[in-house]
Amino acid sequence: MMNFLEKVIVVKIFPQMIMSRERVLILGAAGRDFHNFNVLYRSDTEHHVVGFTAAQIPNIAFRVYPPELSGPLYPDGIPIFPESDLDRLIGELDVDRCVLSYSDLSNQEVMEIASRVISCGADFELVGKRTMIRSSKPVVAVCAVRTGAGKSQTTRYVADVLRSLHLKPAVIRHPMPYRDFRAVQRFSAPEDLDPLSIEEREEYESHIMNGTVVYSGVDCERVLREVENEADIIVWDGGNNDLPFVRPDLWVTVADAMRPGHELTYYPGSINFRCADIIVINKVNSASEDDVAIIERNAARLNPRAKVFRAASAISVENPDLITGRRVLVIEDGPTLTHGGMPSGAGRIAAEMYSAAEVVDPRPFAVGSIRETLERYGHIKDALPALGYYPEQMKELEESINRCDCDAVVIATPVDLRRVMSINKPSTSVRYELIDPENMLADAIRKHLNRMGVPV
Repeated sequence: MMNFLEKVIVVKIFPQMIMSRERVLILGAAGRDFHNFNVLYRSDTEHHVVGFTAAQIPNIAFRVYPPELSGPLYPDGIPIFPESDLDRLIGELDVDRCVLSYSDLSNQEVMEIASRVISCGADFELVGKRTMIRSSKPVVAVCAVRTGAGKSQTTRYVADVLRSLHLKPAVIRHPMPYRDFRAVQRFSAPEDLDPLSIEEREEYESHIMNGTVVYSGVDCERVLREVENEADIIVWDGGNNDLPFVRPDLWVTVADAMRPGHELTYYPGSINFRCADIIVINKVNSASEDDVAIIERNAARLNPRAKVFRAASAISVENPDLITGRRVLVIEDGPTLTHGGMPSGAGRIAAEMYSAAEVVDPRPFAVGSIRETLERYGHIKDALPALGYYPEQMKELEESINRCDCDAVVIATPVDLRRVMSINKPSTSVRYELIDPENMLADAIRKHLNRMGVPV
């Protein structure tokens, strides 16, 4: 029997027309890659996309982007390969061009990928604003310099501000097709989230609880047209530190005061920083004045037209008594710790704030893919990343938590894990919200909308 790659190699020689088109491999992570294909290549008869590669997200490789989404030029769909096979794929699939289509990479990592591609004989490309779809409604985009900067809490705050101005916002969330490839998804009630992964629930649940409808899906053009029929104003909620898929009228970028200088050295977060109308320096309550000042100086140098505001990330704990004097397991937002590069997050801060006796090391108790993740990301210190991209991984996370020798569990994730699994120990949740001192950010949003002609 032929393996997955051999089947593709056989199919690629027919018809002859395909061989005359430039052959493109899209390097992705189940989101930006599909969007770039839809916008740039789906109807393009001068290029032929021979495949996608997958990184960062588990269980995406060896699937197929389906024919109903890939269009008539791709009647069999488009295969997805692991990025680890990149060098071999360029030769065996006769690739002419590789298009980098995922986010939160250091500038060094981007150039290392580019060097691999070019040394194997293909060209390397980055794409940007030409992939942003225009909307008939005003669009506020909330993006970030890095994963874990506080983009989601900022997006929630922006939606609240818009509602206070008597506008009806709807959120378009960067696609998260971890289980299946849906063109359009709409979420407006908690029960809509039941079949979803932890990562999806983390991004949708808080919006829904605040009364904001959330749309997502891998065909942003179709998503956008449906949202336009429902909302007065659209809020783009970006994933990682990616660029917006929809052209913004107001571009808000969140920088992380705990990671000064990253606004210069991470792709494409540095682009968000340079293009922003408003820069929000978040977590100033947890950072030094010197670190905040570094980001302000970089903003003045790279984007002097942007309005720059300081914001705090306020932490609240459901039951502090479960932390004080106890040995606690801290569970943090998964992507913030993994490709976001943070050793810990709000859970660790809460443990220190309420004087935990000990923050327990989860590594001796982790199983399956959770153990593998902790081994891979050695920078994670005394925290368990809340990973649940697929049902088996959710079970492994639950088992890892329940095996842990601790007195209580601190759940510092945007979704309350107790809704999706059974935890056999006392537990408390940690929430974090954006604090806008003196409503300066809210006032800046209102003024910008006025300049746009939006009646507020």
